[in-house]
Amino acid sequence: MRIAVTGSIATDHLMTFPGRFGDQLIADQLDRVSLSFLVDDLQVRRGGCAANIAFGMGSLGLRPVLVGAVGTDFADYRSWLERHGVDCDSVHVSEVHHTARFLCTTDDDHNQIASFYTGAMAEARLIELGPVAERLGGLDLVLISPNDPEAMLRHTDEARDRGIPFAADPSQQLARMPGEDIRRLVDGAAYLFGNDYERGLIEQKTGWSDEEILERVGVRVTTLGPKGVVIDRKGEPSLHVSPAPENGKADPTGVGDAFRAGFLSALAWGLSLERCGQLGNLTATHVLERVGGQEYELGQEEFLGRLAGAYGAE
Repeated sequence: MRIAVTGSIATDHLMTFPGRFGDQLIADQLDRVSLSFLVDDLQVRRGGCAANIAFGMGSLGLRPVLVGAVGTDFADYRSWLERHGVDCDSVHVSEVHHTARFLCTTDDDHNQIASFYTGAMAEARLIELGPVAERLGGLDLVLISPNDPEAMLRHTDEARDRGIPFAADPSQQLARMPGEDIRRLVDGAAYLFGNDYERGLIEQKTGWSDEEILERVGVRVTTLGPKGVVIDRKGEPSLHVSPAPENGKADPTGVGDAFRAGFLSALAWGLSLERCGQLGNLTATHVLERVGGQEYELGQEEFLGRLAGAYGAE
């Protein structure tokens, strides 16, 4: 499959707070919070939703096409992604902005408080999918992952107009986007990704029930954190896929992106939805065991061994 992964490309600044965010909040003063967290660690890592997903797919042996906007400071990052199998020829380079920055603090309970500087990502709205499809001889799927909101809408509308199947993954942008825009992103999607909290937020902001959403999408994929993933289709019983056991927890940043990488890779190989969920869960586990969304390595023998151990030798 020729899969284009659209979305953010960023640098992650990851910090750890030795405590619990909840212990610092005063219940009757939440309308005027003023907090500063003294952190113990800072790690700068490559990130961005689209880049993380494309890296995972490339590490699994596919050749995903990354579509997003970056600054002139992207050269080293580009080399890294290309060495891991990612096609970066459709990445737009801004002449005036830096590549986006993600700044995230994680507490002892793996809760996170984060900020995101848009930077060059704002220019993603200038990117047309038509030339991308023409360069590749067509596209089989376009993933619309978190990005500049106008870019997300433009890519969705263009994919719909051109008859290209698309997967909707609004996740982090749900808080910012109004219900009307979210309905545009979701309606007609071949796949809809989100976690269990985002599932409820989509229903709340669109005004659509779960049943109404399943009328509008092909497959709804809801990640459940340590409980695995549930996959829904209209008229079919829900399919629950248990998580893959992890060898310790380091940092949750990028876990959802890695799940999508594994899921889409299995989809490209023509595997069943159950297998897609299993590959997604195991790829996500590799990220959980490292700090950063692209710090893991996938060796075939070890990966298949862990897959068999989690889900059976077949």
